[in-house]
Amino acid sequence: MVFVIAVHMENGRGHEHISEVRWQNPADDKTGQNSRAEMVEWIKVKNGVAKVADGENTVMVGVVEDSPPYLRTYADGKWTDNLLALPRY
Repeated sequence: MVFVIAVHMENGRGHEHISEVRWQNPADDKTGQNSRAEMVEWIKVKNGVAKVADGENTVMVGVVEDSPPYLRTYADGKWTDNLLALPRY
């Protein structure tokens, strides 16, 4: 499990424009950076778990099936905007 801690946007402001994410593994404090495609594969194919924490709540990062697929948070049965509230790099 990793926490997404920052996003890199390209050519827009919506979720579909997140091109990379930075993450941190709370188990060992390891940090890294992956492309959207790598994270989509990690979540869908390898059953990886990514979350976003805002200090009060923790929400899951899911994959929106589009062309190409993209990342978005999911909480309480609906898609949410937590990734867009993260710092940019």
